Amino acid sequence: MSSKYSVILPTYNERKNLPILVYLLAKTFDDHNIDWEVVIVDDASPDGTQEVAKQLIQVFGSDHIQLRPRAGKLGLGTAYVHGLQFVTGDFVIIMDADFSHHPEAIPQFIAKQKSGDYDIVTGTRYAGDGGVYGWDLKRKLVSRGANFLAATVLRPNVSDLTGSFRLYKKAVLAQIIDATKSKGYVFQMEMMVRARAFGFKIGEVPINFVDRLYGESKLGGDEIVGYLKGVWTLFTSV
Repeated sequence: MSSKYSVILPTYNERKNLPILVYLLAKTFDDHNIDWEVVIVDDASPDGTQEVAKQLIQVFGSDHIQLRPRAGKLGLGTAYVHGLQFVTGDFVIIMDADFSHHPEAIPQFIAKQKSGDYDIVTGTRYAGDGGVYGWDLKRKLVSRGANFLAATVLRPNVSDLTGSFRLYKKAVLAQIIDATKSKGYVFQMEMMVRARAFGFKIGEVPINFVDRLYGESKLGGDEIVGYLKGVWTLFTSV
């Protein structure tokens, strides 16, 4: 029996990014003959994210896309808790909905997981040929500093603690989330530290992190925006 992979996508005002991301996820999974679903946990976005999600259900089918909204902006940790209730896969992938993470890395995560029966595979920006693009020096230093401090103090033996692109065995994610108390930025870090405390086996895959295309911080590049607009136009008109 081949495994099924569920992506939990917490969203807030991601209507521009969502169709393209879901398209890339679908393409990546289908190209590799991987059984998949995406669980969209939207926190009452005022920009129409949920309407887009409903269109995506029409396009890809309810067996591949679930929309599981919440009443308001309730935070990342609880978004995973909420999404987990609806997951039908054996493995759960968590990633950002803003294109910081490219779905193309997912087959590498899956291959790595299988290679050592890892409980968790985490994407790292700070090992191998991983890297960060679109960040200024200050943000790079803050992120590196946060990782260095945590690594020194907590010793979890993971090179990228604050990353949020990871693959978990479903039961493992449920156990870790149940034990994790913090919110926001520290949440990803605490999850890794608790994973180590539980003795879970963690593998790493180098990834490239690209700062968000739409939303608070903008990635330069009219070509990208033009291309995405083109895809979006096609998506809404076809």
